[in-house]
Amino acid sequence: MNRTRLLLATLLTFAAGARRAVAQPLPLVERDTVPRLAIVSAFDAELTKLRDAATLTGRVVVNGRTHWLGKLQGHDVVLLLSGYSMINAAMTTEALYDRFNVKGLIFSGIAGGVNPNLRVGDVTVAVQWANYQESLFARKVDTGWEPGRMVGPFKNYGMIFPRNSSVTRIGATVDSLESRFWFPVDSLLLKPARYVADSVPLKRCAPTGECLGHQPKIVVGGNGVSGQTFVDNAEYRTWVWDTFKADALDMETSAVAHVSYVHRIPFIAFRSLSDLAGGGPGKNEGKVFGKLAAENSATVVLAYLKKLPHAPATK
Repeated sequence: MNRTRLLLATLLTFAAGARRAVAQPLPLVERDTVPRLAIVSAFDAELTKLRDAATLTGRVVVNGRTHWLGKLQGHDVVLLLSGYSMINAAMTTEALYDRFNVKGLIFSGIAGGVNPNLRVGDVTVAVQWANYQESLFARKVDTGWEPGRMVGPFKNYGMIFPRNSSVTRIGATVDSLESRFWFPVDSLLLKPARYVADSVPLKRCAPTGECLGHQPKIVVGGNGVSGQTFVDNAEYRTWVWDTFKADALDMETSAVAHVSYVHRIPFIAFRSLSDLAGGGPGKNEGKVFGKLAAENSATVVLAYLKKLPHAPATK
């Protein structure tokens, strides 16, 4: 009985100490000027493994969003959530670049698979990203659709005609507009990704016990696209593949790529496939394999950071 009471008292003391340790907040930093890599994700589930692996030293709250400061794989980093969708991602990235000395940005998260040769759990590292839903909704006429002259080179999906985005880069002529569809990732940031593509083991079983019938892989190259809509439609997915040859689609990355291009800050994205955007045989796979995909993406990013020699300089 005495041993039982002693054990219970010890456990209660340990739990109280653990609560006190967790309750101690990191210092809120007024201003941070350290050159850092930014590690960004849309959802907390995507960022958790990366944040847990970091040695956190402080935090900054910008526009209601926490920016965690610290070290990760030897790099000075700032870790944060972009928020869900294109508008939140663009707003958060702009605020990040305005307030911090960012030398490069790495996006880690999940996406819908488009390439029919890829499967759930695979990690994609595209070489360029586009806002594929920047578009004109055409007038319907007797012969079909009349888009006028405000269209790009890509085929339409019904009344939807894709268009280029308009960009004004910092350092360019004031108020000038550059018409651009694809936003490239940084070539120097891309090199280490190729080194880890064949050497990082990925998980095939979700925390809940469900397992994929294949071993996920890492694919470096190809295209990625982003837009305002969550896609779970096989026909639309086929059009995206036929039109843009995109490996993956999501709702944030091209917004981050756009803002990074404007600021001339190196950028790269790792997106693991949580579902097939409506191309699978049954229900959307994201609810079952979303956490698995998020962990696979974070695993690749951690291995990638080990290969990355230092934070890249701005162009």
